[in-house]
Amino acid sequence: MTAQAIKTPLERIQLLRRLFLQEHNCQIRYNAVHERDWSDSYLLLIDDVEVGYGSVNAQDIRGTRETIFEYYLVPHVRNHANLLFRELILASGATLIESQSNVPLLTAMLHEFSENIGAPVVLFEDHQVTDYTIPGIIFRMLGEEEKVYNQDPGKYVLELNGEVIANGGFLLHYNMPFADLFMDVKEEYRRRGYGSYLLQEVKKQCYLAGRIPAARCNVSNPASKATLLKAGLKVAGHMLIGYVKKDLLTFNHDHR
Repeated sequence: MTAQAIKTPLERIQLLRRLFLQEHNCQIRYNAVHERDWSDSYLLLIDDVEVGYGSVNAQDIRGTRETIFEYYLVPHVRNHANLLFRELILASGATLIESQSNVPLLTAMLHEFSENIGAPVVLFEDHQVTDYTIPGIIFRMLGEEEKVYNQDPGKYVLELNGEVIANGGFLLHYNMPFADLFMDVKEEYRRRGYGSYLLQEVKKQCYLAGRIPAARCNVSNPASKATLLKAGLKVAGHMLIGYVKKDLLTFNHDHR
């Protein structure tokens, strides 16, 4: 049996990516990396039969593409997952592996092939409907020419006594049907429940747009995590990242 990883145009892996997205049915954080041409694609073959793919991007968009961030195999060859992943490391020269913990196959490879693993980002999915009310608060769309307190506002705002005190929205460059929630509350109005109320209302608009809300925040931001949980989301996983084990890097060098 021969195993290979061959660099290929994105179009060659698109059918396999459909299977990947259908199987996991969750927001894929780096979905847009493919269409923006920020990644390299590799076909994975056993005895010259295409059985999966791997994708590699860069931690710095303009830098060397050194991070394996997506890995998929059709089910009947997953007993060869380690062998094919080693070939992917060898072909790509990757030095990092990054995975969502709710994507089991790549997460297993990360634990097998990397070290010094960190989990810097928390991932969220929608969980329950909330019904908060705050007297005097108006939730509305941001006016077309309206200026607010921050430079990159969302589509929706909270208004209190004629003042915009928070804004947010949802981003659509993720795999269907998921969208990514975001919000910002003016500093002097934080820790009063406005952020959770805003997200509650933005979630409604997200569903009306035919999208399922999801979100993320840094583990170093407990206030944002608490706001997301209060708004009815729950932790879906973490972004995990680790360095390819040094003996594998030596293996790569010896086989070049």
